[in-house]
Amino acid sequence: MANTPGPQGHQDPAGNTQMFRAFVDEAPQGRQAESTGGGPRIGLIVGVVVAVAVVAAVAWLALK
Repeated sequence: MANTPGPQGHQDPAGNTQMFRAFVDEAPQGRQAESTGGGPRIGLIVGVVVAVAVVAAVAWLALK
């Protein structure tokens, strides 16, 4: 199988071992950089606040 550029001019990283290793080595760094932000923590906090509000509303309606 030849290591020829694809339709957009990009080479396939599976075309040779060095390109594949470089592709595999850089992928986790990109994912790690995205996951270090405060997004998941903020989402968890908002979820807990919403859950507490729903439980409080249900309790208030049940006791009313």
